[in-house]
Amino acid sequence: MCVYVCTAEFEARYQELTRLGVGGFGSVFAGFRKNDYLPVAIKHIPKKNVVCRHVVSNTEVAVMLAISAGTNGSVGMSLPVTLLDWYDVHQELILVLERPVPCEDLYKYCKERGGSIEEKEIILKQVVDATKYLEDKCIFHRDIKLENILIETSLDVPRARLIDFGLSCFFKKKSVYTVFYGTPKHAPPEWGHFGTYKAGPTTVWQLGVLLFEALNNEASFETQRFLKKKLTTNIKGLSENCQDFLRKCLAIVPEERSTLEELQNLP
Repeated sequence: MCVYVCTAEFEARYQELTRLGVGGFGSVFAGFRKNDYLPVAIKHIPKKNVVCRHVVSNTEVAVMLAISAGTNGSVGMSLPVTLLDWYDVHQELILVLERPVPCEDLYKYCKERGGSIEEKEIILKQVVDATKYLEDKCIFHRDIKLENILIETSLDVPRARLIDFGLSCFFKKKSVYTVFYGTPKHAPPEWGHFGTYKAGPTTVWQLGVLLFEALNNEASFETQRFLKKKLTTNIKGLSENCQDFLRKCLAIVPEERSTLEELQNLP
């Protein structure tokens, strides 16, 4: 994997197609690699949105490089999507990522397909594995939600892939954060109570939110409504194991939430 500094280099290797989405940190386009027609996602990040001026200091690039380490640029080797190339071009950074085909984000998957509770439990277990993979590399995603989970739909069993590392960072076990990055309505209770939060308990809280919304087939969770008991985890048809997962993730006190390793070991 290399960094390139010439627009012609990028255009010689990749064909850009339709726009997939746009956010606060840039735009993402569908495309393909010209030498083998591999589907890719191409993310354009204006340099004004890069916190540090020197390109290798851009956290998203550093995080994606850490995720891709050991995959040798191969696609489909990790639960988070793989960074294939990145470019420093004039006033922007360009990230070239693998793009599973066919796929759709979990929000659309739930809204259009519904899906069984058992199927969603399988997806959640995969997302837990993905977040533990990140934790082992000291990476904090910060924004686990339906829209940031891709579901590969070509397999008999759906496969989840984690995307969008624009808010991610590296963390230390004792790191305490005082500025919240992520989806505000999903912020953990401790952020509202004390103005601080930690990587592990926040990720676990977001996994609980993810399961809650997937089970209800809509992005309806708000932490403040949950704290006021206007939302309930007593969802009809849930197994005891699934109820237990929700309780362990959505514990109000962060110290009472399960760790990612404990979630992996739940039945």
